[in-house]
Amino acid sequence: MQENYLPVLLQILIAGGFAGATLLVSVLLGKAAARSQMKDSAYECGMLPIGEAQPRFSVKFYIVAMLFVLFDIEVVFLYPWAVIFKDYVAVHGVSIFWAALSFVMILFLAYGYAWKKGALDWKN
Repeated sequence: MQENYLPVLLQILIAGGFAGATLLVSVLLGKAAARSQMKDSAYECGMLPIGEAQPRFSVKFYIVAMLFVLFDIEVVFLYPWAVIFKDYVAVHGVSIFWAALSFVMILFLAYGYAWKKGALDWKN
């Protein structure tokens, strides 16, 4: 039984050894490089690092992100339904279709509500 754990242990040792060796090489080579004030300054995509470190995001950004996650997760729930649909209809009838249709209608109502409230409008 223990021989089954040997490949896992070997992989952990190799990964740990690689991580340690990479860190050691970066420390050794990093200290050998010439240092200057310009080299030690933060590089922000060509922009001078002036201002706040964490810029403020609009609340609209978070609302759209939450709506995306919400609708994305709900659509993911339709995948298992689609997988078992044919077998379920053969055994139980079309009741699964009406259940899924009501689920999708609730999604469309929620999407319409969010749209009407302006949650998806980027201009405001």
